[in-house]
Amino acid sequence: MTKLQGQFHLNIMHKTGDVILGGLFPVHFFSSVPDLSFASEPQQPSCHGFYVQGFRQAQTMAFAIDEINNNSSLLPNVTVGYTLYDNCAELGIGFRGALSLASGQEEQIILHNTCVGKPPVLAIVGETSSTRSIAISSILGLYRVPMVSYFATCSCLSDRQKYPSFFRTIPSDAFQVRAMIQILKHFGWTWAGLLITDDDYGLHAARSLQSELSLSGEGCLAYVEVLPWDKDTDELRRIVDVMKQSTARVVIAFVHLSHMINLMEEVAKQNVTGLQWLASEGWTATGAVLQTPKFMPYLGGTLGIAIRRGEIPGLREFLLQIRPDLHHNNNYGNSMCRFAPAPAGWVEGGGAICTGKEDLENVNTKFLDVSNLRPEYNVYKAVYALAYALDDMLQCKPRRGPFSGHSCATLQSLEPWQLLYYLERVNFSTPFGDQVSFDENGDVVPIYDVMNWLWLPDGSTKVQNVGEVKRSAFKVEEIILDEDKIFWNFESKKPVRSVCSESCPPGTHMVRKKGEPKCCFDCIPCSEGKITNKRNSLECTSCPEDFWSNPQRDHCVPKKTEFLSYFEPLGICLTAASLLGTFICTVVLGIFIYHRRTPIVRANNSELSFQVLLSLKLCFLCSLLFIGRPRMWTCQLRHAAFGISFVLCVSCILVKTMVVLAVFKVSKPGGGTSLKWFGAMQQRGTVLFLTSIQAAICTAWLVSASPTPHKNTQYQNDKIVYECTVGSTVGFAVLLGYIGMLAVLSFLIAFLVRNLPDSFNEAKLITFGMLIFCAVWVAFVPVYISSPGNYADAVEVFAILASSFGLLITLFGPKCYIILLRPEINTKKAVMGRGAEL
Repeated sequence: MTKLQGQFHLNIMHKTGDVILGGLFPVHFFSSVPDLSFASEPQQPSCHGFYVQGFRQAQTMAFAIDEINNNSSLLPNVTVGYTLYDNCAELGIGFRGALSLASGQEEQIILHNTCVGKPPVLAIVGETSSTRSIAISSILGLYRVPMVSYFATCSCLSDRQKYPSFFRTIPSDAFQVRAMIQILKHFGWTWAGLLITDDDYGLHAARSLQSELSLSGEGCLAYVEVLPWDKDTDELRRIVDVMKQSTARVVIAFVHLSHMINLMEEVAKQNVTGLQWLASEGWTATGAVLQTPKFMPYLGGTLGIAIRRGEIPGLREFLLQIRPDLHHNNNYGNSMCRFAPAPAGWVEGGGAICTGKEDLENVNTKFLDVSNLRPEYNVYKAVYALAYALDDMLQCKPRRGPFSGHSCATLQSLEPWQLLYYLERVNFSTPFGDQVSFDENGDVVPIYDVMNWLWLPDGSTKVQNVGEVKRSAFKVEEIILDEDKIFWNFESKKPVRSVCSESCPPGTHMVRKKGEPKCCFDCIPCSEGKITNKRNSLECTSCPEDFWSNPQRDHCVPKKTEFLSYFEPLGICLTAASLLGTFICTVVLGIFIYHRRTPIVRANNSELSFQVLLSLKLCFLCSLLFIGRPRMWTCQLRHAAFGISFVLCVSCILVKTMVVLAVFKVSKPGGGTSLKWFGAMQQRGTVLFLTSIQAAICTAWLVSASPTPHKNTQYQNDKIVYECTVGSTVGFAVLLGYIGMLAVLSFLIAFLVRNLPDSFNEAKLITFGMLIFCAVWVAFVPVYISSPGNYADAVEVFAILASSFGLLITLFGPKCYIILLRPEINTKKAVMGRGAEL
């Protein structure tokens, strides 16, 4: 025999049975606790402020148990009873109730002789508050007493290590937070404020929301404000000022109804309009006190998460049978709903006294309104979850049970921890069609309704269902919204826009503002050659090598390819000049062939003159290899053809100059043997030898480091300059140097014999020609090196043409003039003067 430390005098509803289930419900709003001086026995707290919805929740549990007892297929031959306590929405009183349910209220508890007996209750349905659920579950969990909450949503209660016997038929805030994020994402709201209550419900929701937003990247919080528990006017004014000054047009409120009322008083006082409210389940569907003409100008259009609405057939008829307890001091039995004594002078003033036998069938009261059952539906599911678990447990086959030795639990020796095993595995469907089962954390399959507050033209209000959020088979949140039904409390009748920074258009990338959330950023255009082709890109991506960014920086376009083309003005001019030079060479060659027997042509070896004309013709033609799209064969051929053609030309000129020098020496005493070294064969051999050296240089260059086509982007990033790389700079330098050496040698020899006393001294013409040639190529080198891209090819073509035209004009211009215009001096006497005939 043991004795209780003391009894708690609590409002109670009780019904006996083979198995007793406990319940904790907020039947009253407030409680009064006397001062604790401890000079005498502490007095019991008293409750006041009747809460109709809390009382209806308690009656829903009583109805569900009656329904189970009348169901022959569920718990047959077992009567379920209940003991329900009023927690007065206060932690201390709720704790008293939980301890009373777990240990009993009897002064003396006499157990069986075997010291085996049933605890006063097998499981508890409750609590409403997360804070109270945390405190009570921490104790009940030690004894593995199941507790199934219908309203506690804190995600912290999913911790199986701390709360091993806690279950709930309402989704946790973890899912509610993700549901909120789905709504934010659906309407493009990336910038929102958050209001929370200073308890486990609000603080855990804030942490969860911040964490989920950070992980998903769907938005940021402009501010997080904690509402005071009491009506602290200064603090509420400060919070509303923050809301007014913020650019966030969406406000998420994870708060209790009483806190929301205090806040809205200040919102109405400061006339803060233009906000879109997102309500948590704490006040979405239970906020009738807020749906007034005073607050609806500000709260109209509110979107909120609400507990899943359900239907419970027969509940209204059950509620109509309830009669209040006329004995106010009765502390046992059905004493939750009872009449308080009439105030003094009530009857004398004409007031009527209720008898408890009034007919409420045709009375429109909130208590009898079963059209919007939400917490009650969760209570209903919680009771049935316990009943199905108990039914499964009692149907256990002997020696096939889950407990030690394959034993089963019996009705005479039930233990709460045994019920936990079956509660974790329960799975059933309600008459409304919802499936009820618990996951490994004791959480129910999550589903929420999305509600919208309408402010109708006649001033009335309505809360309507506009969608739902549920977890799909792939364990992701799915939102279904009927946007046509949503009422928006704005002039545009459209969703408000709430962003910290406007979306960055394609072609720009986001750069976060220092010290501000990631949703606040500047849009910086991508640099040249980089693009973004989607909105809100964090960085620009480089275009492929052969592409460049368009002016809008949102697409890569092929780079413009540049080369010295036949179809551009510069290419056309150079091509025309090249063909013109070739044509002139052909004309001059024809003239010389036609007048080949005249003295002016025969003078100074006509064969070499023909070779010079042919080589000049090749020089003009080789310039065409520098025009057009570079290809492997043109790159390899252009410098080889240029080098060999010019060496052939300069070699012929050098031999002609040497012949002139030999003639000059013959005219002096003792110089008769000079000409024997410059016969026709020697002249041809010299030209061939000098040219073959250049051919060898070109061959070595092509074999060791051949020029190749190259796409050059160093001059202009947005263009590809298609050019030929020289391959080997040394090879190119040797090629030019060899030509220059022969040209300088020809110039020096011609300069020495320029005053040969002949009427027609070709040495003077060669001197002028080679002077022009050397001047052109000396100027070419620095200009070529400094010219970008295809202009380098143009410079080289110009040098080829200029030097070729210089030689053509200086060497053959005077001769053609004499042949065509002064034939009278094209005689042997005029050409030779006093010199001997060659």
